[in-house]
Amino acid sequence: MSRKAVRTKMNYTLDNGRAPNFYFYEPEPDEEIHPNPAGTDAREIEVEDGWDEVDSFDPDRQGFALKNFEEKFSAFDDEAEVTTTFYEQIIAFVKKNTGAKRVEVFDHTIRRRMPDDLKEQTTLHRPAVQLAHCDYTHNSGPQRVRDLFPDEAEELLGRRVAFYNVWKPLVSKVEELPLAVCDVTSNQPGDLLAMDLKYRERDGEIYVLRHAPQHRWVYFPEMDASHALILKTYDSETDGRARFMAHSAFEDPNTPQNAIPRESIEVRAMAFF
Repeated sequence: MSRKAVRTKMNYTLDNGRAPNFYFYEPEPDEEIHPNPAGTDAREIEVEDGWDEVDSFDPDRQGFALKNFEEKFSAFDDEAEVTTTFYEQIIAFVKKNTGAKRVEVFDHTIRRRMPDDLKEQTTLHRPAVQLAHCDYTHNSGPQRVRDLFPDEAEELLGRRVAFYNVWKPLVSKVEELPLAVCDVTSNQPGDLLAMDLKYRERDGEIYVLRHAPQHRWVYFPEMDASHALILKTYDSETDGRARFMAHSAFEDPNTPQNAIPRESIEVRAMAFF
């Protein structure tokens, strides 16, 4: 184990030849629908402290980077302010750190420690996800462009498109349930398993991660609101750059007993080049 690292459990998904899926509504259909539940392959792993290498990480290589977030914003309970003022800050941040010509924010989620009961969750307020996953796949990335921009989709998909999550603490530093990111250079293509997401009105698809001992996990302990992680969750380019970056919240064994409860926001954006 490296000098600045912790050991923890990471929830991987078994690669047993059966596609995992998850239903976001109740009651679920009567037929057997969980032949391979996601996240049931818990493995002990090492998560490295990334601060010493913070300037070396690149979304096009490792799939993530931590950058200064210089804008001030605290009105996270005001939905109108979030979707106007804060979204504009995110657009500027993504453009600055990716070189994209156009950036469109399409949703956000505020995450706090919450009950697992779906009834307690909303589309905007959810618990931290303790599952090694990537938000989009080879199929669902382009489909999301078609869903949101039907009149422009084919033109937009004719050039490079990338999706980014911007993840940052709301106000206080993160002392519990930090976010771990998996260096894309440590993955093999077969490590990503497509998982169906079933909604009442539509179907979606994400990647979950099967275990491999060479995976390199990184986090930034006690990250505060002056920084933001930019995570690449889809890239249409197939020239060798990072395309799908897996990530997960995890239980940090160094969490103090009186830790500040984690409150974070992730904003999802499309970038067009």
